[in-house]
Amino acid sequence: MKSFILGGIASLAMAVAAQAGDTSTVYDFDGSFEDAAFSVENAIIGKGLVIDYVSHTGEMLNRTGADVGSTEPLFVAADVYVFCSAVLSRKVMEINPMNIAHCPYGIFVAERQGRVMVGYRNYPKGPMQEVQALLDDIAREAVGD
Repeated sequence: MKSFILGGIASLAMAVAAQAGDTSTVYDFDGSFEDAAFSVENAIIGKGLVIDYVSHTGEMLNRTGADVGSTEPLFVAADVYVFCSAVLSRKVMEINPMNIAHCPYGIFVAERQGRVMVGYRNYPKGPMQEVQALLDDIAREAVGD
């Protein structure tokens, strides 16, 4: 019983540690940025989804920092993989057409201060939690969880 309780506490601590505030969920990746990006791509495609666009957000931030008066490097690298699920999107938008505000979906890969991470934006309670569950499944698969 004691090991069961300790295991539950450890799982809860990992889940809480994965939360990046209320805005996103982030998981550490044990490997390089390139390996994490490859893993995310494979996890998305493995779900039968198509990546519509890869936003090279880290490159943009590095390129424009001086233009906005900043010398602070935010990421070594950061990409956002943008995709949608026709089945899931239709389902949540039939419940509430204004769920269009949450589409398309994205999973990011970022490297900052020696830490490589995979994550996604958290969605509101209700029907969008099904989308969040898909994103969590993809992110966890990508990090080998």
